[in-house]
Order: sequence, then structure tokens, then C-alpha cells
Amino acid sequence: MATDYDAPRKTDDDSESIEALKERVPDKMSGSVDVDDSDNPANFELAGADLSDLDLDVVVLPPQADEFTCVNCFLVKHRSQVDHSTKLGAICLECAA
Repeated sequence: MATDYDAPRKTDDDSESIEALKERVPDKMSGSVDVDDSDNPANFELAGADLSDLDLDVVVLPPQADEFTCVNCFLVKHRSQVDHSTKLGAICLECAA
């Protein structure tokens, strides 16, 4: 006998109402409030928050004599990472691979 897997299945459990199911399973979370925010443990500002009034202290160093900026990936790397130079500038070993 062939089985039609697309047909809806009827069981005895389908006849129970939502209220009957709620009565069988006790609600452990009723009356309690989740105080601990596990997604944000250190109370960091989340993306999209207004941070316009916040002053950030960032030290920006000028380019060092032993550094270059790869013209392919635009990362600042040590001179030992230069693979070759083009007319546009130096290319690092990772981009040349």
C-alpha cells in the first residue's frame, strides 16, 4: 500500500485544545522577569545605538619608515611582507599569492 506523505496526519493528540496542553505543562517562567541579559553581558551599546555624544580616545600613528600600504588589500604591513611593486605601489605577499 502506498503512503501519501503530503496528506495531513490525524492523530489523537490533534484533538486536544491549546488550553488542555497548557494545563498539562506547568509554566516555569510565569511571573519571573529575565533580569540578566545573556546576549549583552557587559552592557555594551548595541549596533544602531546613538553614540554621537561619545568621545573616543584613539591614538593615530603616522606611517612608519618600515611599513607600507598594500595597494590591493589596503592593509598596513611591515616591509618584509612586500612581494613586488607596481606603478601604483607595493603589493603584499598574501595578495600576490
